[in-house]
Amino acid sequence: MPIPLKPGEVLRGRYRINKIIGQGGMGSIYLADDIRLEGRQCALKEVENDRTLPPEMARQAKEQFQREATVLARLDHPNLPKVSDYFSINDRDYLVMDYVPGKDLRTLMLAAKQAGTFLPEKNILEWVGQIVDALTYLHTQDPPILHRDIKPSNVKVTPSGLIKLVDFGLVKVLAPGEVTITVLQGQGTALYTPLEQYGGDSGHTNIRSDIYALAATVYHLVTNQPPPDARDRFLNPDCLIKPRVINPAIHVHTENAILLGLNLHPDARPASVQAFWDALQGNLPSPTVTIIEKLSGELRGANTKSPDRYLLWGALALTTFSLLFSLVR
Repeated sequence: MPIPLKPGEVLRGRYRINKIIGQGGMGSIYLADDIRLEGRQCALKEVENDRTLPPEMARQAKEQFQREATVLARLDHPNLPKVSDYFSINDRDYLVMDYVPGKDLRTLMLAAKQAGTFLPEKNILEWVGQIVDALTYLHTQDPPILHRDIKPSNVKVTPSGLIKLVDFGLVKVLAPGEVTITVLQGQGTALYTPLEQYGGDSGHTNIRSDIYALAATVYHLVTNQPPPDARDRFLNPDCLIKPRVINPAIHVHTENAILLGLNLHPDARPASVQAFWDALQGNLPSPTVTIIEKLSGELRGANTKSPDRYLLWGALALTTFSLLFSLVR
């Protein structure tokens, strides 16, 4: 981990370091005072590039940082901190963003856990709705932008109640046909990272990777415990405890949506964050209804004059009863 900057240091003759407000393996996030604009505080995201990169790859990494920072600086959404500046000093790259006051969702969730309760589902869904708006905005950019590090500690609630999806530390711009180097480095936090995101920037991540991380975040918020690592789930599929086993107060459709978003295979997840949001709202058919409708269609297509039709209808009735019984247990 790079040696952090000291309080009082000034970068680019403008940003005076106040204190560290976040830290990771590739750098720190600092609270800084903007000397040029008196009274303005900002957050400086620091990333130190891999010093083992060959010179040509290091040059490409620097160029990629500048491209991606330029894209981020153009973003304008109420649930995203504004990127106002970016620069490099030696092997370190910096993003300058609005400082977001308030508590992050991890802090709020831990407080509820310590009190022996859960965060209200209504509050969680109100927060998630704002996160969905921010991710929809990112994913519909041209080219799309992935956040790739969605987790409770990266979501802040401002004193006015506005949600901010902070820390663009692992952002990825999906430029088609471009060989991507991991510049804003890392793989995300393991508990919220889908299988396809392991191994760095291999080109296999897409918007469904953010959906997995969002589903994992919602799981953590409603249960007070994170879901198992995706790699552990791959080896032991039964290790994921259903949310309502831990917190029976949440709605069935909330649980169904979370499990849908946590599918290990990307294609089995919702196709967009809006589709995930629809599932959270209960606006998608339940698995039971879908299976029953499919069986009914097969029966309607069968020869009703066949003497076996009664056996078929009996099988449908037994299947329906079994499915309903398994859901209400």
